[in-house]
Amino acid sequence: MTTEISCRSKNFNKKMMSEKIKILILDDEEIVVTRLKAVLEKEGYFVEALTDSIKAKERVGEVNFDIVITDLKMANFDGMQLFRYVKQKKPETDVILISGFTTVEVVKEALQEGVRDVIAKPFKISEIKDLINNIVVNRSDN
Repeated sequence: MTTEISCRSKNFNKKMMSEKIKILILDDEEIVVTRLKAVLEKEGYFVEALTDSIKAKERVGEVNFDIVITDLKMANFDGMQLFRYVKQKKPETDVILISGFTTVEVVKEALQEGVRDVIAKPFKISEIKDLINNIVVNRSDN
C-alpha cells in the first residue's frame, strides 16, 4: 500500500515537472475565479480564470486545457453547454461542474454524459484541489 502511494506521488511529481497542467476556470462570480486561480497557481498549475462564458468557449478552441472547472448556471450559455463543447473539441479534457443550483437530476445527467464531477457551492478549496490531484495522478498512471 505504501509503495503504491509512493509510486503515485513520484508519477504525479514527474508530470508536474515535465509539463504544467493547464486549467480553465469559468464562473460568473469574480470572487470564485480569483480565489481558485490563486490557490491553484500556488499548487503549480497554469490557470486561466474567466467570468465570461463566450470568452471561455473561445479559449477552449485556442488552448489545450487539461481540466475545465465551470459554473453550471451562467449568462449566454451554461456549464453543461460548455462541457459538451469542450468534449466535442478536446475529448481528453476533464470537466468539473460547480454550482449553487445542484439537484440530483442535474448531477445524474452530468455524470452520465461524462462530467468528471459535480461540486456544490459553497465548496471547500480542498475538494477542488483533491479532485484535480486525483485527475493528474490518474493521467500519469496511464
